[in-house]
Parts: sequence; structure tokens; C-alpha cells
Amino acid sequence: MEQQKLPNATLILVFGIISIVTCCCYGVIGLIFGVIALVLANKAIKLYAENPEIYEGIQNVKTGRILAIIGVILNILALAYFIWAISFFGWDTLQDPERMQEILEQYQQ
Repeated sequence: MEQQKLPNATLILVFGIISIVTCCCYGVIGLIFGVIALVLANKAIKLYAENPEIYEGIQNVKTGRILAIIGVILNILALAYFIWAISFFGWDTLQDPERMQEILEQYQQ
């Protein structure tokens, strides 16, 4: 019997990569892709565990899952950093480069 490719195996891998690459986009976009990749990976792993002789491509799923986990962690850290920066400096200060420079010079002294 011919083996079938696991559903969404390539998509999981791509979403895992996207979640890492987009971690600098305020942590939101990559977090969404990472969570979707994790959900799809868990479904694919359960499907593979039921009938391992039918499916192939579990390595793509495992790799995508690991990348998604790394991406989710990086995105949570980036999101926490941006929330901290907004709460510490304020939104108006972050948008005004001259004011931001003044504040940074005050902290350096």
C-alpha cells in the first residue's frame, strides 16, 4: 500500500518558520502563526500515532512543531518587551524620536 503524506505537514513547517521570522512584528503576527502551527501539529501527530504505516512526513511535522514552539516563545518575549516599553516610556514618547533621545540621555547620566 502506498503511503500518504500527512495532512498539513508542509503548512506546519511553513507556519513554524513564519512564526520565528515575524517575531519582531510586535509579537502578535508570529504568535498567531505559531499557535496555529502547534494546533495543526498536534492533530497531525495524533493522526500519525493512530496509523503510522499509512502516513509519511512526520519529520516535517516534528520540525514545524519545534519551530512553532521557538516562535511562540520569541513572540511572547517580544510582546512582553513592547508592553514594557509602552508602559515605561509611554506611547507618545516612543513616537517622538527627540523626546526619546532626551529620556535616554537622562538615564545614561
